[in-house]
Amino acid sequence: MTAEEEHALLQRWNATLLAARAGREGPDPAPYGRNLLARWAEPQRRYHTVDHLRAVLDRVDELTDQGGEGGELELVRLAAWFHDAVYRPDRSENEERSALLAEKALTEAGLTPHEVAEVARLVRLTVTHDPADGDLNGETLCDADLAILASAPDTYARYAAAVREEYGFVPEDTFREGRAAVLRHLLDLPRLFRTPYGAAVWEEKARENVERELKELRGVPGTG
Repeated sequence: MTAEEEHALLQRWNATLLAARAGREGPDPAPYGRNLLARWAEPQRRYHTVDHLRAVLDRVDELTDQGGEGGELELVRLAAWFHDAVYRPDRSENEERSALLAEKALTEAGLTPHEVAEVARLVRLTVTHDPADGDLNGETLCDADLAILASAPDTYARYAAAVREEYGFVPEDTFREGRAAVLRHLLDLPRLFRTPYGAAVWEEKARENVERELKELRGVPGTG
């Protein structure tokens, strides 16, 4: 990440936290943003990097620009910042630890108990990516987080390869079994994308990509 990219992201963080505080007093947002950016730049990450953070923030903006309505947009953006802030591929409680980090940091940073609780709830929701009907905040965050699934085939292949690198310590057969279970869970969802825009623009392409990767993991001929 270049200095210019870091500055731009930090400005986005500052603007989001200040907007969420809505004029209430609180500490300087910048140290919290720098702490988060340092977490997203940790060396064990290959996919869950600053690039992923930026992409999720951009997709939140895209969903909003394409007719998204309702919800608490600044809280969704804050949840995007925190949703993989704690990430260790050898641990299973990353989302919970990320939510706890959000609760601590955002309380200190001047958000109300309701706002803090909502951001933490959204972070925890990324375990399943299965928001309830009418959960506008959850639908927006989950769609933005899963949007990589609807990328062009070469971009999707790089994403899948980066995920494999993060789990480089896992034997190949074990990884294939675990990754296939994740993909089957996604395909079993009634819809991958819950917002009208996500369902219309991303759903079909995402399912094609996920189904292709699942076949490759099974070693189906002609899919490599």
